[in-house]
Amino acid sequence: MTNFLILLAVLVGIVFFAISIYNRLVNARNRVGNAFAQIDVQLTRRYDLIPNLVEAVKGYMAHERETLEAVISARNAAKGSLDAAKADPSDPAAIAGLGAAEGLLQGALGRLFALAEAYPDLKASENMIQFQEELTTTENKVAFSRQAFNDVVLTYNNLRENFPNNILAGFFSFQAASYLEIESEEKRAVPEVSFTS
Repeated sequence: MTNFLILLAVLVGIVFFAISIYNRLVNARNRVGNAFAQIDVQLTRRYDLIPNLVEAVKGYMAHERETLEAVISARNAAKGSLDAAKADPSDPAAIAGLGAAEGLLQGALGRLFALAEAYPDLKASENMIQFQEELTTTENKVAFSRQAFNDVVLTYNNLRENFPNNILAGFFSFQAASYLEIESEEKRAVPEVSFTS
């Protein structure tokens, strides 16, 4: 009888331990979703600002139609990638797609602002100044939200990979989450160096 009670106590302990691990994994995965929701708010705000920015500069930059269309195209692609990532923030392919689309959008916006420098009236325009400030503020919020998201992803991935959690994570199909990395074209560009004598 004593051996039975000891065995029963061990089994109950193992069951409660497994339930505890499962619940921690679920909580961590839900924190990944919540952190992504914060990114979603900031990116949606930026996507809503971009068409207004393009409208504000159209009058000044009418002959720069290709650049304006590139910004709108990149914005629409990034918005589509955001919608795909919202469906499952722990899907590595969706997060990688969003990061790539965001990199292209940042590059297009950078080219737009670089061209705007050539138009003194546009640079001095109250609307342009306001949109640049709004976008800069939003970019900062996106960066902070992305950092928080990546921190939560790190915690979740560590939790699911640690032993004995990895056994239950594999059994219940807890997939690894991916970091949101937004590569800007400027970071990837190789600087040109020339030495003249």
